[in-house]
Amino acid sequence: MTATTPEHSPNIKIWWEDLVVGQTRDLGSLSPTREEIIAFATQFDPQPFHLSEEAGRASVFGGLSASGWHTCALAMRLMVTNFLHETSSLGSPGLESLKWTRPVYPGDVLRLTSTIVEKRPMSRRPDVGLARTLWEMYNQHGEKVLHMDGYGMFRRREPGVDRP
Repeated sequence: MTATTPEHSPNIKIWWEDLVVGQTRDLGSLSPTREEIIAFATQFDPQPFHLSEEAGRASVFGGLSASGWHTCALAMRLMVTNFLHETSSLGSPGLESLKWTRPVYPGDVLRLTSTIVEKRPMSRRPDVGLARTLWEMYNQHGEKVLHMDGYGMFRRREPGVDRP
C-alpha cells in the first residue's frame, strides 16, 4: 500500500494530526419517516414493533419505532456526509460501547454530535492513527437516543512523527 500524501489527495482536508481531543462537532440532523422505518426493518430487523403501528402500540415502545440498527445507520450517514468525506478516514476497528437510550419514532428530528476523547498513533502502522470518538444522537426534545463510543482509523499526514 502506498501512503497517501496531501499532494495526492486534494479532497482530504482533515488528517489524524488535525483531530483535537475534546473537540465536539455538530454533524447535522435528519428525520426518519414511517416508510423508511418500515423499509429498514423489513430488510434488516423485522420485529413487529418496527413493522406496524399496531404492534408498536402493543409493545413497550407505545408506537412504531425505528430499529436501533437503523438509528446507527442514520448516525453513520450524518457522520460520513458532514465529516468523514473530507477526512483521511480508513474505517473503524470497532466499538467500546453502544446504547440505544430512547426509542426513535417517525418524524423525530435526530441531531448527531461527535467528540474526540482520545487519540494515539498505531504502533504497527506508522502511517495510521487511532481516534476514539463519542457519538451522541438527540431527538427534538433534547433526549439522548444513541450513545456510541468507538474508534476510527485515519491516515497520518506525517507518518511516524509521534505527537498526538
